[in-house]
Amino acid sequence: MKSLSPSVSLPLLFLAVCAAHGALQSRALGAEDAAKPPAAAHAGAHEGMGLKRELIEGITPADFLRLSTKPKTVHITLVATYSANNYGMNFNGFSYGKAVYRIPAGWNVEVSFINPSPVPHSAVVVERDQIKKLQVGEPAFKGGATPSATVGISSNKAAFQFTADEPGDYALACGFPSHALAGHWIALEVSASTAAPTLQLGDAAPVQASAAK
Repeated sequence: MKSLSPSVSLPLLFLAVCAAHGALQSRALGAEDAAKPPAAAHAGAHEGMGLKRELIEGITPADFLRLSTKPKTVHITLVATYSANNYGMNFNGFSYGKAVYRIPAGWNVEVSFINPSPVPHSAVVVERDQIKKLQVGEPAFKGGATPSATVGISSNKAAFQFTADEPGDYALACGFPSHALAGHWIALEVSASTAAPTLQLGDAAPVQASAAK
């Protein structure tokens, strides 16, 4: 068989991977649920076929960002496939950077990553320009990724932590090949002028981290 040139093969590979992912995710969410707008699908996504719902039972937006009991430490709960938005390729219901975490420079960040879907996903902190690549690069901060990020996990959870010691624009992205390029990422800003961690969900005003549980 005649091989494709690199300029043709990468786009075709990306489309093929996205098509396969969409088919798997539609089965996981259920065809009717995947067709709903994100707001209406939020609850329905948890009723979709194949989702391990007990992994995210009781999690609310207040859990997405909480202060830790440790000084200058914040805890992030990051749920892949929280809703049907972007065919399930979302974190906490958002994709394409439409949720923004802002963390003071020098703070420690603890991340609880949960993927209730049978479709594999992961999380890795990368510099913002990495989301334009078919495969994102190494973590921007030491320890800033779930184990085996290019392979991902399904119907399971993982944890990681890092120190946000360099101001800049970053992304919390899925490390599975092509997922970040297809929108599976949200924004992370590390700022030397930010006094407290905040989270902005969509067009809503930024909200400071909730108190530790």
